[in-house]
Order: sequence, then structure tokens, then C-alpha cells
Amino acid sequence: MNIPAADSHHVIQVRGARENNLREVSVDIPKRRLTVFTGVSGSGKSSLVFGTIAAESQRLINETYTAFIQSFMPSMGRPDVDSLHNLSAAIVVDQERMGANSRSTVGTATDAYTMLRIIFSRLGTPHIGTSTAFSFNAAEGMCAECEGIGQVSKIDIDQLVNRELSLNEGAITVPGFQVDAWYWQVMVASGFYDPDKKLKDFTPEEWELFLHKTSTKVRIGSNNITYEGLVTKVNRTILVKDRDSMQASARAFVDRAVVFAECPSCGGSRLSTAALSSKVNGVNIAECSAMQISDLAEYVRKIDDAGVAPLLGNLRDLLESLVEIGLGYLSLDRVSSSLSGGEAQRVKMVRHLGSSLTDATYIFDEPTIGLHPHDIRRMNDLLLRLRDKGNTVLVVEHKPEVIAMADHVVDLGPGAGTAGGRICYTGDVAGLRASDTLTGRHLEHRARLRESVREPSGQLSIEGADLHNLKNVSVDIPTGVLSVITGVAGSGKSSLIHGYLSNRDGVVVADQSPIRGSRRSNPATYTGLLSPIRTAFAKANGVKAALFSANSEGACPNCNGLGLVYTDLAMMAGVASVCEECEGKRFTPEVLTYRLNGKNISEVLSMSVAEAHDYFASGQAHAILGRLTDVGLSYLRLGQPLNTLSGGERQRLKLAIQMAEKSSVYILDEPTTGLHMADVDKLLALLDRLVDAGNTVIVIEHHQAVMAHADWLVDLGPGGGHDGGQIVFTGTPADLVAHADTLTARHLREYVGTQP
Repeated sequence: MNIPAADSHHVIQVRGARENNLREVSVDIPKRRLTVFTGVSGSGKSSLVFGTIAAESQRLINETYTAFIQSFMPSMGRPDVDSLHNLSAAIVVDQERMGANSRSTVGTATDAYTMLRIIFSRLGTPHIGTSTAFSFNAAEGMCAECEGIGQVSKIDIDQLVNRELSLNEGAITVPGFQVDAWYWQVMVASGFYDPDKKLKDFTPEEWELFLHKTSTKVRIGSNNITYEGLVTKVNRTILVKDRDSMQASARAFVDRAVVFAECPSCGGSRLSTAALSSKVNGVNIAECSAMQISDLAEYVRKIDDAGVAPLLGNLRDLLESLVEIGLGYLSLDRVSSSLSGGEAQRVKMVRHLGSSLTDATYIFDEPTIGLHPHDIRRMNDLLLRLRDKGNTVLVVEHKPEVIAMADHVVDLGPGAGTAGGRICYTGDVAGLRASDTLTGRHLEHRARLRESVREPSGQLSIEGADLHNLKNVSVDIPTGVLSVITGVAGSGKSSLIHGYLSNRDGVVVADQSPIRGSRRSNPATYTGLLSPIRTAFAKANGVKAALFSANSEGACPNCNGLGLVYTDLAMMAGVASVCEECEGKRFTPEVLTYRLNGKNISEVLSMSVAEAHDYFASGQAHAILGRLTDVGLSYLRLGQPLNTLSGGERQRLKLAIQMAEKSSVYILDEPTTGLHMADVDKLLALLDRLVDAGNTVIVIEHHQAVMAHADWLVDLGPGGGHDGGQIVFTGTPADLVAHADTLTARHLREYVGTQP
């Protein structure tokens, strides 16, 4: 019997993929199935799934738009692959944090708030107008005093100036107002006050002119220049910007000088008095937004009106999906930028659950990040639901619980970086277990409970913690040992540790937030490794060190040391091409003639950390490379752009730098993110080394291997949101397994194979 041509496209065919470290990878991936991609960090999983399959699918879709529309889209080069067949539209659900805009909330990001606005505009009493009358992003609905932000700021003048000094002595401490800066020159030459007079001696009139004078023209020499008081200018030039988008120096200044308080007019609700007056079933829209989503779902179920029935149905489904995905503890007024990477990924996932689209390819990047083992089961159910609707689901994942339910597994390796990039196994899970791959061998691997726990040297006390959902929590965290803070998503772990310990003296925090820097930034520049490398090259060749920086004298003049030339094609998507002058090496031909132990600077920056560790056998460079190896980053290339690193890699890079500092307390936030099961053992050994060196290590973590390895556990719960915020257990892992009845205890018991 002849199979119709339309039915023969049952696999995505990848042939000859060479993106990043992939080595001519050819593989067939079944469509309308759940395929999990496994392998150690840096083995090539992301290069295959995101860099090849997703990139080409999105590039082909973009090409269907007109050249004019394409000009507004990000440029996408064709991935380095011989051929890709049978692709379908790819929807990438990643962990990129959601917008840094303080006006973006969970409600606006999911459209739940938009639906609520329409419902209130139809059913609210008194009736106050259209749905924009309930929008804090529209002039019609926003609070006039705070302009829809919900907060008002007050400036601490003594953080702007030193009253003991004159302007000429540098009295202004605001970034950009130092002596001889342009803003400083305008103020000094304004004639409103004596620049040699101490600020403390200013008259009230001079003080008002200095701080609060509104924009006015002053004549300086032959020019008319605009003058503003210091506070007026700071408000206009610095405070109007969103804090998260500021440079580090400006952000530090704002944190120091500006006190944010709840807006007295709207009580932090962001809305006008009229919007707050309109109610449905006795509740206004701000109260709806502040409710925990699980409670809001209950409230919406009780609204019954034929006029908005379809909208009510959609809103109910959306809210129930958020609850089902484990985000019921959030509220719609939660600012999007405050969500973790895992929470952001799950919020994005909700958009697709109710979609009628089928035969799409959904691509997930470690969807279990931030999830307690209890929540992972719910996530697995959602992935299966997407598959059962007729979609292809591709998941990059390390957790055995997710691998176990895959229809198909693609295992990459055998190692990382240049030692990876090959297919080690493809097939079903049973075959993976029987295979002799690193993943296959570790699938049933379990960390054991500590035979003996370390004795604490003291304690860090937290008293009456009530941030977010914490319920007057008091707890002692032992020092000199490895403590693990655990509990379901939303139980209050981050609020407790980051809210009450992170800002104490001597505490070092390594988190997964993006590392600020340009596309020139790489591990060598970020860790300070480039400095001893440049010095070594300069000494060996009798020339100056600046020649060996791609940001300085040695840079190729054609690409300015980037290695790439970006060409703007007006209405067509721009193209990034390898620089023809330096062939991507970033340096001038002269610089590349200088060698150190037989290699030039470009060849050294192309090395992996492991290769460079052997190459620089001693000195400062060897020490920095040793720390990078210790944190499991031996596969990274020294010149690899930082924006290609995952959240887990960024965290380990920060940890490597901070290990050089003398610290007594380390706080790590989910350090197992992005780690293969084989690498988790190495992480545990690193944590042990830090503790055995006399430090205190506090880890916020869901991975049972880390819990089992701890000296002390603090378990929060019992649930998330207002069902959490309490300490439900403190003690050793052995005590938890033997005696406790928390969700964590049940899963750890199952993990270590002991039942009560």
C-alpha cells in the first residue's frame, strides 16, 4: 500500500549540524512525540535544539514576511548545517526574564488583567467608562500622583551632596556631576550662588535655587545654557529611567539616594480614584489584582453574566492553567521583572496551553528550574498535554523525572566543549538505561544521606521575618556547615534568605541574573584573566600589554576587535559576517605574530578553560583557571561571549570570581541549574571544599541530591503563596526522612529509598 506523501513527514531530519561545537551531527527526531535532549553542560544540546532547529524554523517563518516587516525583526543568520527537513513552526518557551519595565505585571503579561478590565468596564458599579479607565498604563485610568507606578520617590538630599564642601571642592556626589563635568560647569557658572561657599552656609533662597529651580536659560559667556536645580535635573535625567535598565553606578546611586514609598493617593494600586470606586460583587479591580491567583480563580467562578460569558470562560481557563502549572501563589499585580527564570518560563507556557494550534514544535529549556519535586510532576503532565494535542515537544533537561517520561531521548556528549558535540545515544528510555553513556549510567544514581553531619560553629539569626508571604518567621541558620533551604515554589525561600541574609557584611551571593556587559565581554575579561595573559605576552615579546587587548591598540581596525562585521541592509535584516581582514581573530596581523609558548593571543582565547589551565602552569592565570575548573566550567572557551552563557553557567562564573575573595558566608541560588547528574557530584564536592575551608554555605535548592548531602535543612511551606511562609521543619536530612511529614520529606524519602 502506498503511503501518501503528506504522511511521510514524521521525523525532523537534521543532517550535518556544525553550530558551535556540534560535529557533523545527523539525527532524526520523531514528530508529535516528547523528545528529551540530555548530556553534560556544554555537550551541544542547546546548539542542536536552539541554535539549529529553533533558529532555522524561526528564520524561515520570518522570511515569509515582507522585507519592510522583516526590517523590524531581529536578524537571523542561517545555522551551520547541511540540511534540515520537515520543520514545523517552532515556539520557544525559554527562561529569559520578562521585561525590565516596572509597568509590566503578571496580569498584563498574560492578558488576564486586560480581560478583567473589560469585565469591570461592563459589570462594574458605578459604571465609569471603557476598559482603559481601569488601565494604569493609560492616562484615563492611572493615578495622577504616581502616574500608574504605585510608588512615589523621595530624595535624601544628604545622599546628593556633602554640605561640608563647596561646589568647587566637589560637594555634589551624584554620578555625572563631578568637578569639571558639564552639568557641574553649568551650575558653577550660573551665578545663582558662590561656588566657593560651603553648602551648609547657603541661604534658604540659594538652597532653593541650587536644588529646586525649574528649567531656565542662563547666559554663560556668549551662550544661552539651560539651568536646572540639582533635584530637578536628577528627577528628569536619572529617576525617570527604569531602575533595572540603569547602569550599575546609576542603580547604586538610586538605591542610596531615593526612598520609594507606597503612593498615598492610590495606596500602591496604581489606579485613579474612579477606577477604585467601581466594584463587581463588592470587590474593585485593584483588590482582584492583589489576590493570590488561586483565590482570584475562585472569585471569577462566581461571576455570572451572559453579556461577558465568553470572556469569563477564557479568564477562568487562564487562571486555572496558572494554578495548575504551579503559579497559583502569584498575584496579577506582581511585577514581571521580579519573577525568576523558571516562573517566567511557566507564565509563557500558559499562553500556549489553551491554544488551538497543533503540529507546532514547542521547545523548552529546563522547564523544571525552580520547581520542587512535587511541582515537577505537574509540569510533566503539562508537557504531555501539549504533546497529546498533536505537537512535537522538545525539552532540554537533566532531571531523571523528566527523562523517564520521554518518548524519545537524544543524548549528546561524551564530554563538553571540544570533547562533546556528538550523538552518544538516540532511542527510548529503556535503551538509554541499558546504554553505557554517562547519562545512562547516572539515570538511577542517587546521592546518599551523610553518614555524619558537621558541627556548627555558631548561628545566623533571623527574627520576625515578614517580607512577602513570610509569617513572622524566626530561624537560626547554623554557621560553618552546609545548609539547604527548600520548599515548594512560592513557599518563601528567596524572601527569607535574600531578604534577611544577602545584604549582611561578609556575605557573598552568586545568583543567575544576567551579567551586564557588551558583546565584547567574555570569561577572560570578566574574571580578570585577560590581564595576566596580556602581561605574559607583553613580557615574552618585549612589547606593551595594550597590544593584546581586542578593545585597545591590538584590535583589528576593520571590525574594531569584534571579529565580526555587522552590515545594515536598510529594510532587509542586517547581516553579521566574519571580518575578512582578521578572519574573525579580532587582532591585527602584527599582534598575531607575537607568540607565547608557540601560540598567539587569538589561539589562546580560543582555548577551553581546561586547555588553558595546562598551558598556564603557574601564576595568577593558573589560579583563576583552577577556580573556573572547580566550579565545573572547564569546557568554556576563554573568548566565548558572555551572552551565550546559561543562567547556571553565569552563576558558576560569579562563584569562581567570588571564591578568590575572603568570605565567610556563601549564598547560592539553585546551583544545580544546567548541571548533568554526573556534574552534581562535582558541585557537592565543591560545596564541601568551601565548608571545609571554614566557610558557611547556604543553598536554596530543590535537587534531592543536594538536600541529602546537607548538614542542615530548613524546609518552608507547607504550600506556596499564602499557604506558605512558615518553617515546617529544621534539622538534619536524616531527621527529615525519619520523622517529618512535609512534601519535601515525602520526596526525599522516595529519593533515598527509605519509606517511613
